[in-house]
Amino acid sequence: MTNSSGRTAALILIFALVTFLIILGSNNSEEPFNYRDLKIKHSNPPNIRKWSLQDGYISVSGNKTLHPKCHSCVIVTSSSHLLNTGLGSTIDQSECTVRMNDAPTTGYEKDVGNKTTFRVVAHSSVYRVLRRPQEFLSRAPGQTLIFWGPPSKMQQNSKTNLYHIIQRASSAFPNVSAFVVSPRNMGRFDELFRAETGRDREKSHSWLSTGWFTMVIAVELCNKVHVYGMVPPNYCSRRQRKMPYHYYEPRGMDECTTYIQNERGRRGNHHRFITEKLVFARWASVYNITFSHPQWFNNPETGFN
Repeated sequence: MTNSSGRTAALILIFALVTFLIILGSNNSEEPFNYRDLKIKHSNPPNIRKWSLQDGYISVSGNKTLHPKCHSCVIVTSSSHLLNTGLGSTIDQSECTVRMNDAPTTGYEKDVGNKTTFRVVAHSSVYRVLRRPQEFLSRAPGQTLIFWGPPSKMQQNSKTNLYHIIQRASSAFPNVSAFVVSPRNMGRFDELFRAETGRDREKSHSWLSTGWFTMVIAVELCNKVHVYGMVPPNYCSRRQRKMPYHYYEPRGMDECTTYIQNERGRRGNHHRFITEKLVFARWASVYNITFSHPQWFNNPETGFN
């Protein structure tokens, strides 16, 4: 009995040791993420404007094609930096206006305007957008909604019903066009992240943000882009006061706390907000992108600060 118990204990110990070594090896194979160590490897970024719109975006209702139709456009971020700016009338005078997720305009028109040409929506925000059709669908007839998310959730033959929910909503509001980002294009967004940062998105436990998708889509559709409310890459290293992450959630999480926690996070998946802004700074001169509220100032060494 004693020998049998000893062999059992030894086997358990060996199994535990092997399991530990497997986990350790798996963790060591992951790419550590530290944006301070990122090196820009390319003299020019990949030419996003050469991507094909026809195979990049799938019409949810009808045989439609997403076409570039703006010489210039503005991206209205969801940042609380837009509050008390009085930018609403200036934004509404823009040729094309791009908004994100479920950022409302009702009650905030003075600062963010109410014109919407494009709205880029993450799979995690689909229900929040479609749950308020009077705000996001009927208030802006003629707008285009572009939904992005993992192909497993966003395609017609997916196991989830997100695609079909979007399709039904699109049928109910025929004056609004709806597209989903194709699986091929989702791969392009990942490869673009790798090309710009040298990090594999999945191995580094990174989630691309709606801001990343919105910026790339705006570059595809517009010759000139102006961004309102996005802070520069080093903002959180020198800011002096707390700001809500969203202008419509005054009691929500602090902006810089959100950025820094996501940037440093290694367990689970995280948005790399600061890294994305470093990339956007590099794209500015290539794709004719400008930033204000706050203003981004050119710095020869870092691109912007």
